[in-house]
Amino acid sequence: MKDVAEFVEECIQKLKNEIEGTAIIACSGGVDSTTSAVLGNRAIGERLVTVFVDTGYLRKGEPEHVQALLRNMGLNLRFVDASAEFYKALKGVTDPERKRKVIGNLFIKMFEREAEKVKADTLIQGTIAPDWIESGGQLRDVIKSHHNVGGLPEEMKMKLSEPLRDLYKDEVRKVARHLGLEIAEKQPFPGPGLAVRVLGEATRERTAILREACAIVEEEIEAAASRGECELPWQYFAVLLPVKSVGVRGDVRAYGETVVVRAVQSIDAMTASASPLPYSLLERIGIRITNSTPEVVRVVYDVTHKPPGTIEWE
Repeated sequence: MKDVAEFVEECIQKLKNEIEGTAIIACSGGVDSTTSAVLGNRAIGERLVTVFVDTGYLRKGEPEHVQALLRNMGLNLRFVDASAEFYKALKGVTDPERKRKVIGNLFIKMFEREAEKVKADTLIQGTIAPDWIESGGQLRDVIKSHHNVGGLPEEMKMKLSEPLRDLYKDEVRKVARHLGLEIAEKQPFPGPGLAVRVLGEATRERTAILREACAIVEEEIEAAASRGECELPWQYFAVLLPVKSVGVRGDVRAYGETVVVRAVQSIDAMTASASPLPYSLLERIGIRITNSTPEVVRVVYDVTHKPPGTIEWE
């Protein structure tokens, strides 16, 4: 990337030239989409409609937090609660690639529906380089289809604009810092949300279990980092496996869920190293998860680097 200030000015001018009418942007409140939303807002102002979709697969308290964040930034926000539609669309879907494609297609339908309401002809996305690299194409193998790339339908009614397409995560953070955005250091969160952290069928009930586990992982790791017990990882979360195991609740046999704790250090998301979290921290996480979610009887820690693993499990 060139000088950050120069990139921002060129990006804003390019968006001004590309977009003649109204545009909508799919904004999750993450670094990539929020940075794209601010660039779009500076380019076309009120002609940009920021659409935030609650898929039902967001983290604990996230819908309320993101709405407040985007409104405080002065963005022209439309909130869509589509959780029932997403749960219905993913009913019976267990294959990771199928999940991402179902989610990507449904997202586009949501945005096209909102675009019709405001007569928008352009869709802005926060796509960055790792998204299209990992989604494959030409001579590249598919590692995983990112919902905003591999999940797009072959035919779209809207033009597509991706101002950050050639940047890596560390470069996007530089742009966000230059724009003065508080989300510049926010940890990444996949576009499909918890749907790709619930391995197997992502039902409403299993998602609720994972949502609580993710909240505990984030709270405990952030608290430990603030006390100087460990370095704050680049990304940290929980995964719910489609594997049950035998446990004990009181003096009674329990056959329950298994949660994986995942924490990594990275710069650009292309490679990552498993974070060496202290055992005392992992023990606290395990105790809290099993105490607060009776469905879970086993908590394990993932020590796999990328490669050979990926950061997310799906």
